[in-house]
Amino acid sequence: MEKFIKHEGIVAPLDRANVDTDQIIPKQFLKRIERTGFGEFAFFDWRYLEDGILNPDFILNDTKYKKASILVSGRNFGSGSSREHAPWALYEMGFKVIIAPSFADIFRNNCMQNGLLTIVLDDEIVDLIMANSTKSIYKLTIDLQKQTIKDSEKFSTTFEIDSFRKECLIEGLDDIDLSFRMEEEISNFESLRAPRW
Repeated sequence: MEKFIKHEGIVAPLDRANVDTDQIIPKQFLKRIERTGFGEFAFFDWRYLEDGILNPDFILNDTKYKKASILVSGRNFGSGSSREHAPWALYEMGFKVIIAPSFADIFRNNCMQNGLLTIVLDDEIVDLIMANSTKSIYKLTIDLQKQTIKDSEKFSTTFEIDSFRKECLIEGLDDIDLSFRMEEEISNFESLRAPRW
């Protein structure tokens, strides 16, 4: 997993509440056996018209958000099924950070396991970021070590994050990497176990 320490990026607004995982990555694309290739199908039903052409009315199709890496959205982002494909699709779409007033717990955990930082902020702050991002190209700098968010003007705020998840993101550790950190202890335990045959 890629280390996350500090990130500066363009903010893209998705001013919707209750964006569920079936909207993030619809079920017909879950048949793939790889972990990759989901980015082009993210928000498929909103992003494309029936003939497969990009929907000009979907905000994330606006060319000014083409290189956006920070997504700001409404409450309860990532609700619905627990599919891990949702963070994979968002990450491949180019997002490194999602900011919202609240997230579905399983989705948030899946994001953190896959190097995608989720930040919970008060509604008023989310609304401010959303408004700024719709006016022009708007950038934020997120410093995970300091737990701060800043823009180039006067906006600055802090955010909370579980210390364990913070360490995993900064060190680039997923569950497999964490297991390898305990390789010696696991080997010692296995050597002391009675044989099963």
